[in-house]
Amino acid sequence: MKLKGNIVDIPKCKIFKGEVTIENGKIISIEERDCKEDHYILPGFIDAHIHIESSMLVPSEFAKVAVTHGTVATVSDPHEIANVLGVEGVEFMIENGKQTPFKFNFGAPSCVPATSFESAGAVIDSNAIKSLLANPDITYLAEMMNYPGVLYDDTEVLKKLEWAKHYNKPIDGHAPGLRGDDLSKYIAAGISTDHECFTYEEGLEKLQKGMKVIIREGSAAKNFNALIDLLDEYYASMMFCSDDKHPDDLLLGHINDLCARAVAKGIDVFKVLQAACVNPVKHYGLDVGLLHVGDAADCIVLEDLKTFKTLQTYINGEVVYDHGVSKIKHVDFKNLNNFNTSRKDVADFRYEIKKTISVAEALEVTEAEINNISPKIRVIECLDGELVTNEIIEKATINNGNLVSNIESDILKMAVVNRYENDKPAIAFIKNFSLKQGAIASSVGHDSHNIIAVGVSDEAICKAVNLLIENKGGICAISDTQEKVVPLPVAGIMSDQNAETIGIQYAELDTMAKDMGSTLHAPYMSLSFMALLVIPSLKLSDKGLFDGNTFKFTNLEI
Repeated sequence: MKLKGNIVDIPKCKIFKGEVTIENGKIISIEERDCKEDHYILPGFIDAHIHIESSMLVPSEFAKVAVTHGTVATVSDPHEIANVLGVEGVEFMIENGKQTPFKFNFGAPSCVPATSFESAGAVIDSNAIKSLLANPDITYLAEMMNYPGVLYDDTEVLKKLEWAKHYNKPIDGHAPGLRGDDLSKYIAAGISTDHECFTYEEGLEKLQKGMKVIIREGSAAKNFNALIDLLDEYYASMMFCSDDKHPDDLLLGHINDLCARAVAKGIDVFKVLQAACVNPVKHYGLDVGLLHVGDAADCIVLEDLKTFKTLQTYINGEVVYDHGVSKIKHVDFKNLNNFNTSRKDVADFRYEIKKTISVAEALEVTEAEINNISPKIRVIECLDGELVTNEIIEKATINNGNLVSNIESDILKMAVVNRYENDKPAIAFIKNFSLKQGAIASSVGHDSHNIIAVGVSDEAICKAVNLLIENKGGICAISDTQEKVVPLPVAGIMSDQNAETIGIQYAELDTMAKDMGSTLHAPYMSLSFMALLVIPSLKLSDKGLFDGNTFKFTNLEI
């Protein structure tokens, strides 16, 4: 087989008319030769850090879509399903992915559970990490989210890092906002990447100290604009990733979109392609071809180097996408899950203002006067496009001794419900979801994937939570007039449908949440991170309100 067109030689920063000859899945020759074809031939794109589960698709269905955008491989952390099902979940992802030509590169999840301050469905300790890293299907030790464990020499954390070094496999980082001496110690532990930078200065320091910085642009967390100006100088040490990308966004584009945006900003196309195609292969030692003689024929044909529209995608010389048609076939699989909680009552979502009531009673204040006291509470401030949150102090709204949502001030009640056993829901309050009616809920709740819900009333929150319990997982919206749910029967976090089906369903739910008042770009993706304790500042686990700066539980009432 021969491919003709403008051949893009990234290392030599050269484009020339020529012909690529492929035989038995390998490139056997690349020759300069005049031809009439005007399209561009180059190595395929690689997402350098992604949780496939966040697409709500199993790997085989994810691959069907990714190849349409010129992506041939991913560096994939199966951390999400591991928190639900442990090693069994990791094995499911590997085996499902193997049934496609797409080059998934799975890591050993380093933090399951992510912290000891939440309830997960499984534990992967250092012995399990050793077994996973010994598996040739495991490429690296996935993101070390427990950066306090690294800084304070936690024994289990250090054992996991040592096993990665023993097997000579890269260690991925996760250190939002980490700077100075703490950052230096984190890097000295052998951690080589970070995808959590959210300022230029943070990214610059990490690069200067020898880390690889991965520019993330997902459905919720968007750091492209903050970091892209670093690429011009540090292109040899940077990569692109999506981290978490919902199905409707994946249908629209992938790493190709980041290339187009970078080039539009005036960054040299070869520097952009170095980050998008070459650096992940070099850093992780991936079995992915780079358009050299002898390499696997993992290459793409693009219409141009401005829009980066993909015409064809080849993996191991096989056409997996051709002018609008994905060639990757459906794979049959068995749904696995771990969902063991029972229906909740509205009373479960009450939050009695214990401190205020006890003081008021001691002073012999009437119940009517108690409701006018308006104690102060800690509130999670959700920031659109960011995983980090702020802690703000606001006046509480009280109804019969119960803290309730205040639509006017956009201080809404939030609940996290343990999905693995029957426990009382944890309650907090959150700003910027802006719902004017009803509630939204999801069993995609990083990292332990308990049920997380936000709503205008206890009744609406309870109804949304019970809808997900009935479906053994999913995402849903409850308005004054209707209810809508997208079931996620695979571990409560992935669909058993294809991307087009789940993409349409998700988009409808996203629209419904926005019709209910939400002004967030991706309300369900943002919701899924409000229980992510390893990202500062204030989050909610199923065990209570958590301060990500001190890494301790904190009180709702001031």
